[in-house]
Amino acid sequence: MTHPFEVRNEITVDATPDEVWAAIASGPGVDSWLMGRTEIDSASKTSTFNMFGEVSTSSITAWEPGHRYATQEDKNADGTFMAFEWLIESRDGGGTVVRVVHSGLLGENWEAEYNGLSAGDHAYMTKLAVYLKHFAPRTAKGSLFMPGPITKDSWAAMTAAVGASADAADGQPARLSVPGIEPVDGTVEFVGSPSFVGMRTDDAMYMLIHGYNDMVFATAHYFDDRDPSAETEAWQTWLAGLAA
Repeated sequence: MTHPFEVRNEITVDATPDEVWAAIASGPGVDSWLMGRTEIDSASKTSTFNMFGEVSTSSITAWEPGHRYATQEDKNADGTFMAFEWLIESRDGGGTVVRVVHSGLLGENWEAEYNGLSAGDHAYMTKLAVYLKHFAPRTAKGSLFMPGPITKDSWAAMTAAVGASADAADGQPARLSVPGIEPVDGTVEFVGSPSFVGMRTDDAMYMLIHGYNDMVFATAHYFDDRDPSAETEAWQTWLAGLAA
């Protein structure tokens, strides 16, 4: 049995409608704040998303540059699918309002999926806002997305990894503190206790997520020429330590 769902989010970003459009309706733009790999072809009206080799294809159902972008995923064998509608509106006095409706049909485990989607959507909308304010029009040159263990309590370890206290707040000083990675100073961002926390530096965004089915994820986007694999082992070790 399938279950309909809808998750709505709205943010105001320090960017123009054209800058928002580039971030949500182009592959390099999306890959600068969302995980996985996205390819968008306006000519064929298709979008593909690749995560760990699992590829989903969506039809572009609305393409109004600077205003509205919508996609609907091809249905899976069990009838489940997801759809997104993005609305972009310039605001008097500067800035842009971005609204997104994430909807579709979920499967048997719909409650856990819905909770995970709600937390994840909020986290990535927050990340989109930070990307637009501090990094755009640069696009990420590399990224890291690593699933970790299932654990009930990871907030203390997540905040410690970015050098923040348990009462972390956006704008506080941060210091990446993961053994095996050279410490670097930055700013605390993406605080959504107890689901996600992160930081930005001059050339990277890091976010740690306690998400679907209590699984912890480490994510990063890099805007310099570093080799992302250089940090892979350190994050693997850090994630494994959460299960100890």
